[in-house]
Amino acid sequence: MARAATTSDAFNAIAEPQRRDILALLRAGERPVTDLARELGMSQPRASKHLRVLREVGLVRVREVGKQRLYGLDARGLRPIHDWVGGFEQFWTGGFDRLETYVRELKQTRQED
Repeated sequence: MARAATTSDAFNAIAEPQRRDILALLRAGERPVTDLARELGMSQPRASKHLRVLREVGLVRVREVGKQRLYGLDARGLRPIHDWVGGFEQFWTGGFDRLETYVRELKQTRQED
């Protein structure tokens, strides 16, 4: 089965580690592509390509200020990912609850010895 294009949805777009790095940097606020490229050690055209993909799936917005384009995080695009990951919360919570019970039982056993 052929893999979906990276611009088809947020899941495919964030499969690329450098795009996740860009999103992480944009959490702090808007940045021009040159800053992002320098921070991530990539060329400006490569950073622009990643930003285009992120913009097309709704994870990044762009705002023009004079001749400069500032890119910012649009977290609304992360909603499908949040919803999907949230479906595993019960698994994680249950796992932590079981771990807590195990640790409590282990402490009790050690105190009894």
